[in-house]
Amino acid sequence: MRRLDMNAFTRFLTPALPLPLACALLLAGCAVGPDYQRPDAPMSAEFKEASADTATPAWTGDWKPAEPQDALARADWWTVFGDAQLDALMAEVQISNQNIKAAEAQYRQALASLQAARAGFFPLVDAQAGASRARGASGNTLNGQNATLGATWELDVWGRVRRQVESSEASAQASEADLASTLLSTQATLAQSYFLLRVADAQKALLDRTVADYQKSLQLVQNQYAAGTAQRSDVLQSETQLKSAQAQQIDIQITRAQLEHAIAVLVGKPPAALSLAAGEFRAAPPRVPAAVPSQLLERRPDIGAAERRMASANAQIGVAQAAYYPTLSLSASGGLTASTLARWMSLPDRIWSIGGGLAGTLFDGGARRAAKAQAVAAYDQTVANYRQTVLGAFQEVEDNLAAQRLLEQEAVVQNDALRSAREALALVNNRYRAGTAGLLDVLTAQTSAYTAERTALSITGRQYTAAVVLIKALGGGWHAQPAGAGGSASDSGNDSDSGQAAAPATIGQR
Repeated sequence: MRRLDMNAFTRFLTPALPLPLACALLLAGCAVGPDYQRPDAPMSAEFKEASADTATPAWTGDWKPAEPQDALARADWWTVFGDAQLDALMAEVQISNQNIKAAEAQYRQALASLQAARAGFFPLVDAQAGASRARGASGNTLNGQNATLGATWELDVWGRVRRQVESSEASAQASEADLASTLLSTQATLAQSYFLLRVADAQKALLDRTVADYQKSLQLVQNQYAAGTAQRSDVLQSETQLKSAQAQQIDIQITRAQLEHAIAVLVGKPPAALSLAAGEFRAAPPRVPAAVPSQLLERRPDIGAAERRMASANAQIGVAQAAYYPTLSLSASGGLTASTLARWMSLPDRIWSIGGGLAGTLFDGGARRAAKAQAVAAYDQTVANYRQTVLGAFQEVEDNLAAQRLLEQEAVVQNDALRSAREALALVNNRYRAGTAGLLDVLTAQTSAYTAERTALSITGRQYTAAVVLIKALGGGWHAQPAGAGGSASDSGNDSDSGQAAAPATIGQR
């Protein structure tokens, strides 16, 4: 390190230092690379299936440009289902689910990466100290002590650091949206699993009643066979019907057990640590109103994450472009060096240096050009991913709007079929007691009534699933109308037609 006296320092400072500083000030506002502008996404003025639903007003007319709101706090959307057990499980999911914890840790990594990028705005300061002892050729012993403090600052003339910070900030926002998306997806999965479990509970209760009634029917046929008024084939047919129902009774327990295990894992517990008692199943899922199409882009966290990744990739083009230009750096250092500690305070033993420099690559074999082409291609990929995410979001909404509308219609038709099956069973029972109908007619009517009831329960479960997925597809945070709104199947005023019908009547039962 060169030693300079104070006069030399003054001569160096006056003519040389203002030049790089002046250049830095002139170019400080320059940032190479394209400024980010959100690309167009496929949009429509209304949802196709919402306009086809006469119970839900269609969203038509002008729609406003989307403004990302995926980071806004979401309401507890699952409370519209009015289930205290589900509310308690949702509270555990937000605390204990491991996928959510992993997404939160990834978000913290992104924040740390952003902080590291912002450090590029500041100078790098380092300190050194040392002591040495050596013997020269003349036999003299030479001692030395030194301590220096230095600083290096690369001026962000071309905006490389600013573009890197811009990219890291957008990546952190994308990671935050990923966290929100993981949370929403996990909550929706829990709600779907919970309602399917309640459907399994209702089907198990139906099968329990059905098996009990079939046992009574078999006992009656066996008594008739013992009295000589029934044939052996009648007994075998009754036994077949009973055993088939018992097999289904066992099979539904497998489905319920697996759903309970899945819920346990979702709330961060081993399956053995969670047991859900059988509960009642409300047969009228809430109607979920559709949002304005532009609001879909504002609320869905996966769309927000895809849009932020576009911004990050766009900034990386500027980082690659900045590599074409030379870097301007300033450096300064100062310290003390002496053969003994006592001489450190004397002026001649003080050292310092200050200067600036430009450095640039003259030939790299096309490496920078390839890096920029790679950044442009990566940006184009994120644009395509963004647009595909938007298309997928609209498909998901349209699918479940159609399911919501058509399942309501199907439930009405199925309840009519259930009512007819019950009436047919009652008539066949009367004819059987009068001796004008055979046992096969009764068994057929019983099976039809049971199948109609189980189908009604299945439709109700699908309605709940469609409602949950539709809320998720709309980004969460939407409040549904009260249960029964929109002409659901349960509005008929007849509880027996709600999808939780009783088991088929036994032979001869009034």
